Amino acid sequence: MSYNNTPFTKENLDFYLKELAKEFRKLNGKAMKAELILIGGASVLANYGFRDMTYDVDAVIFATSAMKDAINRVGDRLALPSGWLNTDFVQTKSYTPKLEGASVYYKTFSNVLEIRTITSEFLIAMKLMSGRKYKNDLSDVIGILREHQNSGNPISYEQIEKAVSDLYGGWANVPADSKEFIEAVFAYKNY
Repeated sequence: MSYNNTPFTKENLDFYLKELAKEFRKLNGKAMKAELILIGGASVLANYGFRDMTYDVDAVIFATSAMKDAINRVGDRLALPSGWLNTDFVQTKSYTPKLEGASVYYKTFSNVLEIRTITSEFLIAMKLMSGRKYKNDLSDVIGILREHQNSGNPISYEQIEKAVSDLYGGWANVPADSKEFIEAVFAYKNY
């Protein structure tokens, strides 16, 4: 995975995805559809307003091999770094094939590329599973909880617990620090 000097933002993310869809359609035709599930920072950008940027787009990709060429061509044409859209996430402990079932529709571009995202309690469960203190994982958890609280649709501890169970088989499989963190957040309602 390489990092872009120009970050991906809520404003430009859709532009890059639209360009990817156009390139994929050129290479693959319009009969064969593709699907991307945005994970991590890109999913936060697509669904919430508290985070300004991310430096790469992590995704689970369901497409023909033409997608790889489309990703590279868009990257070359728009001066994006190699790996600007990547599947490196599937090598992490946060990945589970169950994420497909936890994803929700976001947008379709060029009638060939359906974009899905991970939201709310499932995104929180993923961030807790990762639990990286040096990244945005824990601050993303707080941001998601705060946005849901402010919108009048709060996420409960029980919803997160169910998501952890659905995706990872329960708290025993999540880092103990992450469980302690989320328990403290709910105990103090400190968003």
